Amino acid sequence: MIDRTAVTSWFIRTLMHKVWFLVHTGSVVSKLDRTMKPDAEVRGNSEKPWVPGFETLTSFLTDVFGTMWKAVEVETWVAGRKSSLEEARVTVTEIIERVRRDGDTALRQLSRHVELTEIAVSDEEREAAYDAVDEKIITSLADAKDRIGHFHELQRSRDLWLEEVEPGIVLGIKTTPLHRVGLYIPGGRAAYPSSALMCAIPARVAGVPEICACSPPPISPMTLVALDLAGVTEIYRSGGAQAIAAMALGTGTIPPVQKIVGPGNIYVTVAKMMLREHVEIDFPAGPSEIGIIADHTADPRIVAADVLAQAEHDPNAACILITTDSNLPERVGREVIDMTAKAPRREIIEQALNNSGYVVVRDLAEAIAASDAVAPEHLSIQVADPLPVVMRVQNAGAIFVGRYSAVACGDYAVGTNHVLPTAGYAKTYSGLDVQHFCKTASVEMISREGLEAIGDTVETIADAEGLHAHAESVRVRRRRK
Repeated sequence: MIDRTAVTSWFIRTLMHKVWFLVHTGSVVSKLDRTMKPDAEVRGNSEKPWVPGFETLTSFLTDVFGTMWKAVEVETWVAGRKSSLEEARVTVTEIIERVRRDGDTALRQLSRHVELTEIAVSDEEREAAYDAVDEKIITSLADAKDRIGHFHELQRSRDLWLEEVEPGIVLGIKTTPLHRVGLYIPGGRAAYPSSALMCAIPARVAGVPEICACSPPPISPMTLVALDLAGVTEIYRSGGAQAIAAMALGTGTIPPVQKIVGPGNIYVTVAKMMLREHVEIDFPAGPSEIGIIADHTADPRIVAADVLAQAEHDPNAACILITTDSNLPERVGREVIDMTAKAPRREIIEQALNNSGYVVVRDLAEAIAASDAVAPEHLSIQVADPLPVVMRVQNAGAIFVGRYSAVACGDYAVGTNHVLPTAGYAKTYSGLDVQHFCKTASVEMISREGLEAIGDTVETIADAEGLHAHAESVRVRRRRK
């Protein structure tokens, strides 16, 4: 049920502030005129005649009030996600150079919100964090740790497997954990102990002996508890692009790592991408996203709740609804307005809605094609028969099937990992798992019998390539008894 009092109060406050500005800049009349006469491109469907209604209201809200629930073009939406990364490149380059040159001094100077004296978190601070966190939260974090650990144990590879593929030829794979990895745990606007669990647990399951974590100061006691529960060996007070540079290049306090994983804002994401010459990364994992494929059976309140759940993360978060039901966007829009008016993180949500919107398509085949073009971090499928859609979707970081599969469950405690590729990178990357913390080497064991079986083939191809020493290395073995 929509709370009309809350919506009205929010509407009037926003009206007084923003219409005053627009009147004094002489632009409110032109905005109203443009809203009442939208062109076909803005409507998003030139084949249907325009009828004034909720679309007019939401378009007016878009221009005048900043509530950006609107029709969007898939290509434009995707391009916007990429362009935000490029805009951060100049700033990140400067930060990386400062850390490269000045090390710990740069980390202290770049710490915005607190005076940074000690970069490393002591064991005593870890222990004290438990006293500062409610026992119920600690219990919930421990429960989430167990569920995440169980799912990731299922991904663990054997240290070594061998199989005789033919007489005299045994092949296999040896899996070795990385020795030292770095985790980036976001902070700032909120504490994210869940990200601490998601990054650290697969590293621990993989068998990584040295796991360091960086998080913006002051680090929440909840995050410290989560990092401790997950078995992180070192914790440092550093956030943003400078933390990525410190883990990649090393400073006096922070030794360099082999690989950096974890989500972050656009500056963190760009820093990870720029420093790949020095360190491996998981994938670009920037501001949160959700794509929702929905039909006429979708509950608009649930869809709106999923939109806001991602929008409250970050002003750069983005949501896109792809639906076969032309009436659903209006119904979802009403719920978005109602829920935003009452949301504690309303300002962040309103900014994120600038990056969000909906697409109406003819059928589920078009919906799947649009979703694959977006390649969302999270994909929620809310249709009458979801499994065929799951089978056909190719690009998504994680897929949530049905009305009860809230993305928030994956964010916290169902067991799957919430560190996922964003900005369309789900087209080529997978979400964080145990394999991200391992490397593999193939193993070959060939007897004389096996060498005789493949010797002629090897020698022939080697000679054909002009690599005669390769061929001779086989011949000499075949000749010797």
